[in-house]
Amino acid sequence: MAVPKHLEDAAARLKDAQARIQRVRAKPATLESQQEWLAALTDASQALLEIQEYNNESVHEKLHELAARAGVRRFPGGRSKKG
Repeated sequence: MAVPKHLEDAAARLKDAQARIQRVRAKPATLESQQEWLAALTDASQALLEIQEYNNESVHEKLHELAARAGVRRFPGGRSKKG
């Protein structure tokens, strides 16, 4: 899957997690609602992490393109996120 598609998916998951957090915050504080809140917060954190990773990957790809256009023969490599 291309980086922009990964970003879209992660952004959608973040939006969903944020909506879940808002719904849970409106509920009375119970053990169940705390578990729901923690699960939604975990999902939001994971989505944010993935958004940052894919943004970094996108910037890295663009730097490689610019280096190639500028004729830079050696450009630092990096980890590629495939999936």
